[in-house]
Amino acid sequence: MISAAQIPPVVPAGRLAASDLPVMGLESGLELRPWRQDDAGVWVAAGRDPAIRHWNRLLVESADEARRRIERLHERRQAESSAMWAIARPGGDAVGLVGWGDIELAGGSAEIVYWILPSARGGGVVTEAVRRVGAWALDELGLHRLRLCHSVANPASCRVAEKAGYTLEGTLRSALLHADGWHDEHLHAFVRGDIRP
Repeated sequence: MISAAQIPPVVPAGRLAASDLPVMGLESGLELRPWRQDDAGVWVAAGRDPAIRHWNRLLVESADEARRRIERLHERRQAESSAMWAIARPGGDAVGLVGWGDIELAGGSAEIVYWILPSARGGGVVTEAVRRVGAWALDELGLHRLRLCHSVANPASCRVAEKAGYTLEGTLRSALLHADGWHDEHLHAFVRGDIRP
């Protein structure tokens, strides 16, 4: 039987909406910062990249659509259902996205999402960003279980998961629809108490 002392407290509603997302530096020299309306062009560039388009369904075609998407990111943070950062050069342009979707404060869980433009690929930027927002989700937001899911046909995301310390838990059959059809997905997770890399 589990004692009351073993059950972690529920993350209080309002915790995420109460403050802005922090700006966080990365060892690579990049930073994580909130999305701005003037980042719309980055979303359009991401929508034109074949790799990003293939693995991500939530991309845009125009600057107006991108600005609406950025506004919805801020609305979802206020609703406490997601928290998304721009991966950016300090004081400069964004080169990618990383953050938490499907946040369930009462359940203590969320799923990581990310994409990065070709100019910033390689060198471990995404892995570093995943680790950084993971530490924030555990330490600042108080979540317990973090998920990372990706198509089994996407080995780059599998490497990110492994290097960021997420344990492969299994395969979800025919779990995600991409442009070329239904894909099986790997389910990786990091649980509070796991050893951080």
